[in-house]
This record gives sequence, C-alpha cells and structure tokens, in this order.
Amino acid sequence: MTLDLVIKGGTVATASDVFAADVGVKDGRIVAMGESLEAPDVVDASGKLVLPGGIEAHCHIAQESAAGIMTADDYYTGSVSAAFGGNSSFVPFAAQHRGMGVTQTLDLYDGRAAPNSVIDYGYHLIVADPTETVLKDELPAAFARGVTSFKVFITYPLMKIEDRQFLDILAVAKAHGAVTMVHAENNGMIEWMGEQLMNAGHTAPRYHAPSHPALAEEEAIHRAICLAKLVDAPLVIVHVSTPEGAEIVRRARADGAKVWAETCPQYLFLDKSDLDRPGMEGAKFMCSPPVRDARTREALWKHLQTGTFTLWSSDHAPYRFDETGKLSNGPDAPFKKIANGMPGIALRLPLLFSEGVNAGRITLQDFVALSATNAARLYGMHPKKGTICIGADADIAIWDPKLTRTVTAADQHDAMDYTPFEGMSLTGWPVTVLSRGRRIVDGGELKAERGSGAFISRGLPEIAGRPGYKAPELDPAHNFGAEIAP
Repeated sequence: MTLDLVIKGGTVATASDVFAADVGVKDGRIVAMGESLEAPDVVDASGKLVLPGGIEAHCHIAQESAAGIMTADDYYTGSVSAAFGGNSSFVPFAAQHRGMGVTQTLDLYDGRAAPNSVIDYGYHLIVADPTETVLKDELPAAFARGVTSFKVFITYPLMKIEDRQFLDILAVAKAHGAVTMVHAENNGMIEWMGEQLMNAGHTAPRYHAPSHPALAEEEAIHRAICLAKLVDAPLVIVHVSTPEGAEIVRRARADGAKVWAETCPQYLFLDKSDLDRPGMEGAKFMCSPPVRDARTREALWKHLQTGTFTLWSSDHAPYRFDETGKLSNGPDAPFKKIANGMPGIALRLPLLFSEGVNAGRITLQDFVALSATNAARLYGMHPKKGTICIGADADIAIWDPKLTRTVTAADQHDAMDYTPFEGMSLTGWPVTVLSRGRRIVDGGELKAERGSGAFISRGLPEIAGRPGYKAPELDPAHNFGAEIAP
C-alpha cells in the first residue's frame, strides 16, 4: 500500500493502551500502524505523544444568548482556537429561541459554520420552544440530519422548559436514539437569591456566586435524573460544579441509570475569590454555574479521577470585556445584567494534561478518554473520531509532554481580549494537529483554510451496559394493564 503520510517515532496512546508505533495515513484515514512505515510526507514525532485529536463537546460559537448578545467567536476564530488547543473537531450548540423552528435553526447554523470552520463540526440542538410541530416533526428530522443530541435548560426565564415539556423531549429523544443534555439549576432558587442580594444593594460581580447556591444545582440534578429515569432516557448533566451534584450522579450511575456527567476547567482551576477582583474585573470570571471554592475544587478532582465525570469540556462562552459582551449593559452594570460565560476552548486540554497527567492525578489513557474518546462514544462519532485505529479518520494531535509555556491571552487565537487563566505555567502542549490527515496546526502556525472543516453527521450514542431504570408505573404488569409509550 502506498501511504500519503506517516507519523514516525512517536508514542501512540488510546483510551486503553500506550505503545510505540508509526501511524500511516491514506485518503484522510488511518490505514496502517506498525514499524518502519514509509510515505512521501513524514511527520517526525520522536519524543512526542501521538494522541487522538481532541473533541470539544461543549462550546458556544456564533451563538446569540437569549438576551441577544452574540458570542465573540465565530466558526473561524472559534475553530482556529480549538485547533491550537489540540482539537480536531468540535460540537457547538445550535440554539433554538422561542418562535424559531428547529429546521430554521439548523439552517441558520449551517450558514455560519460551513464557510468558516477549519475543523470538523457538528451541533447539539438547544430546544427552548418544544411545540407540537417540533416534537412530532422537527426533532425527528434533526436526528435524521445527523444531529443526535438535544440540550435543554431548566433555568433562565427566556430559555427554560417546564418538567412536563422536559419529559416530552426525553421521550422523543429516546424513541430516536438521541441523548439529551441538561443545564441543571433550580430557577426559583436563583431568582429568589438574586432578588435578595440586589434589593440589599449587593450588585458587584462577586455576588454572582452566592446568587447561584450549590443547593440550586443539587436539587436540579436530582430532579433531572428522576425525570430521565421515568422515561428511561439517556441524560447528560453538563458543567457539574458541586460535590453534592457530582455525588448524586455517582450514585445514579452506580445504580445503573443512563446518566453521564461533565465538568469544566473553571471549576477545578478557579474559585469565587476571582469574582472579587478590583472594580469590574470580577465580571471576567462570571459563568453559570459559578466557580465556587477550594474545597469544591479538590472534591471535583476526586470525582474526575474516580470516573464520576465522563466528559471534560470547556463550556467556551466568549464575551469580550467591553460593550459588545460583558459590559453591554454599561461599565457599572449589576451582576444580574452581566453576560455569563468565559473563554477556554484552547486551554481545555493543556490544563488537563499539565495538572492531570504531568501532576500524576490521571493516566495518559484517562486523558485520551476525557479529551476525545468518551465524547466520540457518547455523541455518536466513534470509532470514526476519538481514537487511533485502522479505519478511523486521521484526526491526530501530536503533543510535546515536556514543553512548558505561560498562558497569555495573545496565544489563544480567539476573538477575545482576555483569558481567565492568564499567567498560569503549564507543561505539555500540542505542537501538530491533523484533521482527516491534513495539517491544520504545525510549528505554531495555522495551515488550514477557512471553511475546510466538514459537518459530522452523527449516529447513535454508545450506551450499552447501562441497565437503566424501569418505572413500575409504566409497566402494564404493575399498572393495571395500561400501555404507555415510553
């Protein structure tokens, strides 16, 4: 076989194994692994790690908030930043707002992504207006289009759905094999706490943290899992920020529920003291759920180490520190009027490699699982994406495990004017990233052309091995013979 490209001399790692091998690529796919492979194009990976390209599975790109504020990154700057961070594909959100149809929403995001992305992309569909047409026609059509994950909010007045609507969406998702994601915080608790603080004159950014009590996440995670168990539908709890919430997930998974969870770098590297910086600087660190405290950071690291979290995502939500983003409601806006979210798509993997792998907290195989393989399996891309094996796309990130750099905003390659991780010294960085066998980043330079990324039509999630939950009230043998669809 004549190969197009060979990666030679590196150490290959997957979610299960670490071994020395050359990797051969032809027509954008991995077609050979072995010794002494040859090709006209050679990438020297001596002394480096050859890993699956990262899959960023939670980011907000070219997306309007419910309040109408557009994220700073479009599909060009967002994908470039992701690529420099070791990612070869990502799955941003396509946000349906009230009054919009699902098909209209996906068409809109196709127009934003296809001409611009330098890496392969898919969408998670945010469902905020589950009309009868959406439930019966448009969600099944989205699934057929290769959009096999839906997200809902049970907080934020302009986005939240009620429990009854949540059940309808879960039932549709289950019927078509889709997976549902949920932003789980108790809206009533947040609104009540916010009113108490604002009425007492506590308006500075630091008060964003107490306005989202840990109990709000704990209650909502429990409720979301109960709703999903009733329908026996797969559920992903995104951006878990509390030990109590993580413990609920751990117990549900131990009981066999079809539940997965994600956490993010901000919850393991930042805390609420960052919100208390001088002036309005704390606004840069506002996200929801909020960053919490040192005790929480250590507890969440433990949950990451012991398998509670299947996913590690950035929740990249880039709003600049100016009138287009964080300060759109004025330079002294109260915390309730400041856009929530922070950037981090380029640092998701370097942070985890440096303080996870190099610090001895997790294995290299754990890193691969958290960076790519788990997302590929759960979101219907495996084994085409997320691993190094014969037949997979040649989505590969070559890492220098000893390279040390200091984080600066200028090195993020995004459209932002700050990074919340400024000044951190991290060891272990991606130096070459390939997508379908083509170099997209190499030698510190972008090699890919705008719009060269391709849409990923995703399939079924890999959820075998989770027995799930059979509600007796849905079983005709226990409910007097009633046949109920789920």
